[in-house]
Amino acid sequence: QVQLVESGGGLVQAGGSLRLSCAASGNILKINSMGWFRQAPGKQRELVATISSGSATNYADSVKGRFTISRDNTKDTVYLQMNSLKPEDTAVYYCNADVQRTLIASRNYWGQGTQVTVSS
Repeated sequence: QVQLVESGGGLVQAGGSLRLSCAASGNILKINSMGWFRQAPGKQRELVATISSGSATNYADSVKGRFTISRDNTKDTVYLQMNSLKPEDTAVYYCNADVQRTLIASRNYWGQGTQVTVSS
């Protein structure tokens, strides 16, 4: 099996910063794309940022210029540096990874989520 364990969430004032981490472990041959999604109360889960195995990145318009996604392939870990946080960034943040356990198949995995709360 594969597990994704997130850390780094918390409470921060508007304008502050947080850094989320997500470490993958288990039966992993290769991790393709990794990413962060978030879900605010009463809203659908939305994409925040993704990063490919070659480190190509993609961001939601709402976080461009404020958030930076990165990964350390030696540690099977993805990071999300969040700067200039706004109250509307408040949500549960979920890590996502497309993991190959064999040469011919991959599967999508989710972390358990970490709460980020930005106070005004």
